[in-house]
Amino acid sequence: GAVGYLSWNGNMDTAIGIRTAVIKDKQLHIQAGAGVVADSKPELEWKETMNKGRAVFRAVAMAEAGLEKHLCEGED
Repeated sequence: GAVGYLSWNGNMDTAIGIRTAVIKDKQLHIQAGAGVVADSKPELEWKETMNKGRAVFRAVAMAEAGLEKHLCEGED
């Protein structure tokens, strides 16, 4: 699917969501995908998809670690 926006002044921007993260009911859901074509190798596409998912997971973990650090230091 696509992720994007439409503004009141007519601007629009969209992108294919090949890496997404959604928090629902206090649980993180990570989705990733790859482009499969006629000569794709399934095992390599699987690795690519898993690597994309891990990248999102690492980004969330880094953000969470930074937030916890600031909260421990008494910052808002």
